[in-house]
Amino acid sequence: MVERSHKPGPISATTASSLPQAQVNVSDDNSKVTATIPSGDTVEVLLYGATIISWKSNGTENFWVSDAAKLDGSKPVRGGVPVVFPVFGPPPKNHATSSLPQHGFARNSRWEYLGKSTSESASDDSVKMDFGLYSAGLSEEAKKAWPYDFGLVYSVTLTKGELSTILTVRNEGKEGFDFNVLLHTYLRIKDISTTTISGLLGTSYVDKVLDARESTESNSDLRITGETDRVYKSLAQDTTTVVENGSPRFDVVRKNFRDTVIWNPWTEKAKGMGDFEPKTGWREMLCVEVGSVAEWVRVEEGESWEAGQTIKSLV
Repeated sequence: MVERSHKPGPISATTASSLPQAQVNVSDDNSKVTATIPSGDTVEVLLYGATIISWKSNGTENFWVSDAAKLDGSKPVRGGVPVVFPVFGPPPKNHATSSLPQHGFARNSRWEYLGKSTSESASDDSVKMDFGLYSAGLSEEAKKAWPYDFGLVYSVTLTKGELSTILTVRNEGKEGFDFNVLLHTYLRIKDISTTTISGLLGTSYVDKVLDARESTESNSDLRITGETDRVYKSLAQDTTTVVENGSPRFDVVRKNFRDTVIWNPWTEKAKGMGDFEPKTGWREMLCVEVGSVAEWVRVEEGESWEAGQTIKSLV
């Protein structure tokens, strides 16, 4: 065999291990899980309430968290994405949830970190983290107030420019139960006075500021001009868009959730909340909260139910 003087060298294959890797870290005090993907996007999840307290994409923080928010487990977090379950708002009288605190127990229970899964390629780098809450892990007070056997798995997936959150509710007991669920998302915006919301036109809503009066949205681009607390019911389209200065800022895409709550406390209500700081913070936040809250969701013995959202940062 003749040796070639300029024979090609061996081809070096790019292995998965040589690609940039998603990183997931649990804090030293086991209170928080942080994930970073090769694009530089990050997410932080507090195990207290499985509350997302930060999501950064393209160097920009997308969630608003109060400067006075308690992150030590002493009370629900004001800001980020608290998980509301199994009741929304003050519990109704003569209902299975009537002994529970406002917004239920999920947002002020400690969740378990169940682990991660990753996907790394040139076009799609992402990381998914799972968190669990089970009836056995509740406080004795919560078990007594709501004595059902259940399991919650909350999946948080970080992809470049997107954050997806999916909640699975399993009935692990012998009797069915009803629940509400809401992802109480506080979006960070530049200025509420130049922000509008599209995707709500023609939707029936309950206005909690006006004694639960029911109306139909007549604005294609809703502008917030005062205290706002509305439950938009059974939206016809899956995407709600937050627009800043005429440019889309966020798409909030619902998956199997029926309703969307729009909330901003405005001046006076913000002043009255001890954990809302700065008091002018209402100018830089807007809650667009997907959920199923206008009616009860029911799961029977052995059944499960799943819903979620994807938030897309458009800058």
